[in-house]
Amino acid sequence: MLRAVIVDDEPKAVQGLIWELGNFSDEIEVVASFTNPEKALDYLATNTPDCLFLDVQMPTIGGFQFLEKLDTIDFAVIITTAYDEYAIKALKHEAVDYLLKPIDSDDLKDTIAKIKKHSDRTLNAAKFESMLSNFNSKFDKRRITVNTDGKLVFLDVDDIIYVESDGNYSTLHLQGQKNLLVTKKLKEIDAILPEHYFFRIHNSFIINLNKIKAFVKNEGYVIMDSNHKIPVARQRKSDFLEKL
Repeated sequence: MLRAVIVDDEPKAVQGLIWELGNFSDEIEVVASFTNPEKALDYLATNTPDCLFLDVQMPTIGGFQFLEKLDTIDFAVIITTAYDEYAIKALKHEAVDYLLKPIDSDDLKDTIAKIKKHSDRTLNAAKFESMLSNFNSKFDKRRITVNTDGKLVFLDVDDIIYVESDGNYSTLHLQGQKNLLVTKKLKEIDAILPEHYFFRIHNSFIINLNKIKAFVKNEGYVIMDSNHKIPVARQRKSDFLEKL
């Protein structure tokens, strides 16, 4: 049974979608619905549904802004709106589907089929990635596993110079290799990197301590082996000096 969450500032739209989904009650269940996106964010911080039906135009937080506020998106996102001009933007935010209001039952049936495929694929990939990450953490602490472009990449931590935040993504800057863009936020990358070798020097950067070429104290930045200058956040400076 798929677990769904609905976020729409219009109560009638929420009730209408709940009614439509009721026609597929043997396949999907609405576990929570919100007209206040802030409350929905609080809920999703501690709960992970299989899918999220999200309105685009909401007065306090727009749908795409809502997605950017989420730490992780481990569920299928379905954009719902009365305007078809958002279709391309929905695809760029990796939405599984896009439904125009009023929502058609046949379209909803197709959407549920897409959610099922997404859930199966995500679950299998997550299990495999977790298994490999656990293996690396137990037996090979010098390697990590990251998921990018639909494939799992095994990286030697010595090849990582620094990691840069890119919203819901992170860019791994590598020694002598093409940079990798991965669908993980910086704090998720921080959690899998060995803390003995890496340090989050700024809200937007994690550096490999073994790849520092120089620390310019008076200007507050480090120079990496790649000659990139990375700022040192004031509140992290004392911890950074202790690490050195």
